[in-house]
Amino acid sequence: MSFDSKIKILITGGAGFIGSNLCDFFLRKGGYSVVCLDNLSTGYRKNIEDYLNNPDFRFIEGDIRNFETCKQAVLGCDYVLHQAALGSVPRSINDPQTTNDVNINGFLNMLVAARDEKVKRFVYAASSSTYGDSKSLPKVEEIIGKPLSPYAITKYVNELYADVFYKNYGLETIGLRYFNVYGRRQDPNGAYAAVIPKFTQSFINLESPTINGDGTNSRDFTYIDNVLQMNYLAATTKK
Repeated sequence: MSFDSKIKILITGGAGFIGSNLCDFFLRKGGYSVVCLDNLSTGYRKNIEDYLNNPDFRFIEGDIRNFETCKQAVLGCDYVLHQAALGSVPRSINDPQTTNDVNINGFLNMLVAARDEKVKRFVYAASSSTYGDSKSLPKVEEIIGKPLSPYAITKYVNELYADVFYKNYGLETIGLRYFNVYGRRQDPNGAYAAVIPKFTQSFINLESPTINGDGTNSRDFTYIDNVLQMNYLAATTKK
């Protein structure tokens, strides 16, 4: 089967941690062709090097803030798995304007491009940060609090836009509120590294990990393979 005769999936942020794992998942599964869009600002070409010669894979180096790039990337696609974003709460506090530009304007560009191309479904990376200052446990989707960072605001706005695009244009959208994803290809370096790869790197270096607070805090973590399964089921469910 040719590239265009298979089920065609656009994965934005496809050279990043989660995105590159999604590329790998669908290429291994068979029956899918994958378009990867990434500006390589937080993703890495090394994450997708193994696929560059795969006839079922195409890489577009571009930015979701450019609407023409979004239209080019989504052309002929059946599904969009939108992972492209500027993550990290501290980064959003340091630079709220860029976080807003990428996570809201870029998200809207992708929604419009997907609507115009009449894709079957738009699955996107939402965030547990949307729960904000809600103290209720366990977390329930419809019970959220006030956002605690610029990043959290952008991810909540994504949910509002996605809902409006379904109600007004019939674009099927599913947001997945990731809780601290970890796993292979996660970068342990840099100011915004997640805690599990940082801890693991400390262990490898025979160092004690740094734990902030008094040790009584807890967090939920999600393994990358569960995220891959979530995306696959969200894209293919008939419900």
